[in-house]
Amino acid sequence: MTSLHFPDDLLDLQAAWLRTYADLSRQPANASTTALRRRIITLSCSIAAHPFWAVPDRSAAARVELRRRARTRTWVTAA
Repeated sequence: MTSLHFPDDLLDLQAAWLRTYADLSRQPANASTTALRRRIITLSCSIAAHPFWAVPDRSAAARVELRRRARTRTWVTAA
């Protein structure tokens, strides 16, 4: 795969998805998780509908790379 340049807003969306998922995973079993689950759905839709994916060559590997880069961004900004 060639080196991809992901738009900052797409990286921010994916980083927010990762943070929200982590928050959701830390909730106790009896906690209300509706707001977090709705946020995951909203972020997932925003990521999937982003104009970056309109280019025909965008593959599943690009989505994996997006998650990898966003994870790095999340760890850097959390420190």
